[in-house]
Amino acid sequence: MIGRIVRSADFERVLGTPAHARSPHFAVHYLRSGPSSARKPGRAMVDPKLSTGQAPEVGKPVDESPAGCWLGAVVPKRHARRSVTRNLLKRQIREAAGAEPRLQAGLWVVRLRSPFDRERFTSAASEALRDEAGRELSRLMADAVRQAAAA
Repeated sequence: MIGRIVRSADFERVLGTPAHARSPHFAVHYLRSGPSSARKPGRAMVDPKLSTGQAPEVGKPVDESPAGCWLGAVVPKRHARRSVTRNLLKRQIREAAGAEPRLQAGLWVVRLRSPFDRERFTSAASEALRDEAGRELSRLMADAVRQAAAA
């Protein structure tokens, strides 16, 4: 199972590294690390004798996070103006990463670095765009995994 990177600090750390692999439209960044922990604000203790006081927390919080692979997708509006296109590309990114069996533990970010040709792909979410992006992303992820293993 691959987790999702959600914190901006994690995106900044990974995007600060050089790209491991590039294709005409995408770039993959990798950092052999885990996501930063979320900092929850401390609770002020309320008198436990009050009926509105907070009950003491018992036990440890449940952590259902994946073992080590975390994925983030960056699809900026300047390269994909319509939300339908951005969502399609994000789904394709997650699908390509999930299909790669040799994905190493760490933080992976795939970003769209140039737009797809609007003349060639007139529809926002056409089958042709889905197929083209899927093929490109599967090749890109295989190259990125090879580069990460060599490093």
